[in-house]
Order: sequence, then structure tokens, then C-alpha cells
Amino acid sequence: MTISTIFLLTLFSVIYGSGATHHLFINLQTLSSDYSSNQPYRTAYHFQPPKNWINDPNGPLRYGGLYHLFYQYNPKGAVWGNIVWAHSVSKDLVNWAPLDPAIFPSQPSDINGCWSGSATLLHGNKPVILYTGIDPMNHQVQNLAQPKNLSDPFLREWVKTPKNPLMAPTSANKINSSSFRDPTTAWLGKDGHWRVLVGSKRRTRGMALLYISKDFFNWVQAKHPLHSTLGSGMWECPDFFPVLNSGQLGVDTSVNGDYVSHVLKVSLDDKKHDYYMIGSYNAAKDVFVPDEGLNSEFVLRYDYGKYYASKTFFDDGKKRRVLLGWVNESSSVADDIKKGWSGIHAIPRAIWLHKSGKQLVQWPVVEIEKLRANPVNLAPKLIKGGQLVQINGVTATQADVEISFQVSKLGKAEVLGYLTDPQILCSKKGSAVKSGLGPFGLLVFASEGLQEYTSVFFRIFRYQHKNLVLLCSDQSRSSLNKNNDLTTYGTFVDVDPLHEKLSLRTLIDHSVVESFGGEGRACITARVYPTLAINDKAKIYAFNNGTSDVNISRLSAWSMKKAHIH
Repeated sequence: MTISTIFLLTLFSVIYGSGATHHLFINLQTLSSDYSSNQPYRTAYHFQPPKNWINDPNGPLRYGGLYHLFYQYNPKGAVWGNIVWAHSVSKDLVNWAPLDPAIFPSQPSDINGCWSGSATLLHGNKPVILYTGIDPMNHQVQNLAQPKNLSDPFLREWVKTPKNPLMAPTSANKINSSSFRDPTTAWLGKDGHWRVLVGSKRRTRGMALLYISKDFFNWVQAKHPLHSTLGSGMWECPDFFPVLNSGQLGVDTSVNGDYVSHVLKVSLDDKKHDYYMIGSYNAAKDVFVPDEGLNSEFVLRYDYGKYYASKTFFDDGKKRRVLLGWVNESSSVADDIKKGWSGIHAIPRAIWLHKSGKQLVQWPVVEIEKLRANPVNLAPKLIKGGQLVQINGVTATQADVEISFQVSKLGKAEVLGYLTDPQILCSKKGSAVKSGLGPFGLLVFASEGLQEYTSVFFRIFRYQHKNLVLLCSDQSRSSLNKNNDLTTYGTFVDVDPLHEKLSLRTLIDHSVVESFGGEGRACITARVYPTLAINDKAKIYAFNNGTSDVNISRLSAWSMKKAHIH
């Protein structure tokens, strides 16, 4: 037994108890120093494997008291290719232990790739996975795998049915063989039949194709898609689930009734962002009906930064719906290859319907707070225009910061003549551009002398006699390495600054800045790679660069301990 295997066995035992056995780690490789301490951009508490490429989270579920995360992974390099379903398990969604890959090319129906999919718990709490395989003709088809041993809580081995593929494009069903992928978690209808969605398109019309089955093995395509939208392009990684109309608890994917709304989420391949609609599920007609107004089009996003291919699951242990998402790099491919890895996953988020019914709320799962250490609390403070307040006492590259601002002189807000794309507005009016109310927020990954910094901030406008709150994540000054993507992100936040405090929570982790504005009503995730503001050279500031004073009503910050991941 190697030293690395002994270490991992010990780690697994610490996290999960003494029941761990060595054959969990047969195929693990020893971590060399190239992939650990001397890399300033490797995260400490966001999920990522020791090396190589990672993308979509797949098939998350809770089984045997453990959370299971599968994910698209290239075991051979830091670029996309050779994709298998890697597999890790956790008791708390924070600390993870790796297992052998669960699904890899082995049948004609997936010999050219095992792409994204979802897990469903059948009757008797039996998990099953549907996933997209690439066949010898490079057609996208849908396959099924089941655990070999249901008494194994780790679900280490998965067996594919010889009936694969269960769903395939044909001339009869007029499905484009290169646009047919990513099956959802299935749900039960009142008729006792299972239903599942597969993403597709016809010309520019994106759609969620609906399939129905009595036994989960024999699937028939419904006459109509669950929903489609002209001009939206290919729908990847669809997700369809109910949310309670009132409260923060989650419900099982098969729940329907007057007390829930339904969310249809898709990853739009043309735009590389995750969008969702809120509406209702007409079970009699098997159609999704978007709510009237803004929700009739894909305008709402989970995250307004780098965030894609997300997937939710119902956590039956804590009665919540949990959202997982892939965060890709902002560095060049050459830099990714040099550092030996690419891609991370965002912190898992609990999601629920906002009391307005118009949008979802997202918040980091509460378990992440177990990593908080060395709390720093600042007394309420007036911060004048042009003032910086350094946040001392926390590890600036590995922190959790919560800050709330209170504004009073709303008459000083800049008048916005016409409504424009908030991302463009943030790009034109970055943190260096003064206005009446804002920008004010946080400077993170800030270097001495501020040659480098990433700013996350609010700015308040007056538009058509109403106050409009803009949240920006400005990466334009984040790195002196101009080979990086330095895009600035932004969105409007549905908060009323006259009656509400403007809250911001930012999770900082070496190369990721995950921000939650308005108590989770707006989220922006950024990847940054400073050259100066790394390790102990980084600083965090609260700032106000507007002409009007604002009040910091609360500022709490913590250093974050390193999670046990691989």
C-alpha cells in the first residue's frame, strides 16, 4: 500500500468513520507537488479533482446517507476529451472522497463518449442513471446504468443494460443526431408512468423532448416537446423540477399541485449561460406553461458570470433542493495545460422560490459555514465617498465576507435615460467611475498599490421614477496577465434600497469569486488569476467610490479552512 493510499484511507476514515476499505482507492495516483502547494490558483474549498479537465456535474443524488457527485472528467489531460463519469462521495457536500470512475466507454452505444445525464431514484429507493452516449457513427443516444450492488452505500460499480441505447435519433422521429443529449432526472406522472426530458433543437428552435415509460427501460417519445422556444438554439443540460410557492424547503421531483410552481432550466449552447423560466406543469397535456410576463422568455439566469451545465437534486435528508454547477476557466488553454488542470464546481447552493414568485433565490449550503474560522466583525460605519476600509484578520485568498450597505440620499442617484444590458452598463461604469450612489462594495484579490483588484459592487440608478440597483463583478483590473479573460459581469437586483439593506456575500477562493447579492436574488461567479495579489500578498477592502456617503450596517468576515477534497 502506497503512502498516498494510506493518507487517503485515513482521510476517508476521518470524514466517514472507520468503515472505509482500501479497495476504494485502487486506481488513485499519488499527488505530486506540481498539483498542490505551489499553485496559487488551486481552490481550497471548491470542488475540483487533483488534476486534469472537469466539466458538467452529473447525476447528483443522496443514497445510503451519502451524497454522490458524478462529473465529466478527462483522466488524460487538462483539455476536454476522453470523457468518463468520475465519482466522489460526501457526507456534507463540502468534504469529498474520490472513487473509481462509475461510467466509461465500454458499449457500442457509448464507445465514443459518456456524456452528461441524471440520476433517478426508482421505487424502493433504487438509483438508476440515464446518460448520453456517443455511438460508432457519432450519434448521440441515451443509455441506462444501474448499481451492481444496492447494499453498497458507495455505489462503486455500475452496470449498463444490454438494451442500450434506450432512446436514439431516427428518420422517423426527425431528431438531429448531433443535437440530442443530457437527459434529466425523471418524474412520475399520475398515471404511474415515468417521464424524462432530453435537450434538442430543430434548426434554431430549442426544445425539451419528452419521453414516457412504464418500466424505465422502454421509452416512447411524446407527440410534443414539453416546451420549445424559437431562436434559442440548442438546449443542453435541461432540468425540470417543482418548487414550493411558499417557503424554502424543497420537494421531490415528482411532486405536482396547486401549491408548487415548476422551473424549466436549460443551458443555452449559443450563449453559454444557464437560463430558467418559472411556470406550471400541465400534467394532463404534458406541457410546461410559463408564467405571463418576463418568464415567457428565457431572461432569468442562475448566475450572471461563469456558470454552466448546472444540475439540481432533491436532498431528502434535509428536505431542500440543491443546485450544482460547473465554473470554467478564464485562463488560456496554454496556461491550463501548464498548471495541469481546468475547471471547478461552484459551491452547492440551496434554491427556492422568492416570495414574489418571480425568481429563484440561491444561497450556499449551510454546511460550508463549518469551514469558517477567525471571525472578524466591524462595527457599523459610515464610509465616505472615495474611502477604502481594509478588512484585516482574515486570509484574503480564502475567505467568506458578508457586508450590508444602507443608503439614505436616494435623490443623488444617477438618472438612467434608457434601460440597457446590465453587463454592458457594468463594463462602461466600472468601479473607477464615480456616480451619485456608487459604486460601493468590495475589492478582493487586491494588490499593494491596487495595480490588481477584482471589484464586486452596487450602483443605484433612477429609472422612470423608480430606484434601480445594479450589481457588478468587474474583472478588468484583476490581473496583469492580459491572456486571461477579463470580462466584467453584471445584473440588476430586485431590491428596494428605500426599504431594504443592500447585502452582499462573497466567497473568495484563490481563483474564484462567488458573489450573492440581495440575499441570493442575484449571483455572479468570476474566475480571476492575479499575478501580484496572490497568497499573502492579497488584500480585501470595503470601498465607496461614489460622491455620496453610505453606511456599512454590517461587516462580518471569516478565513475559510481547507476542505478535504481528494
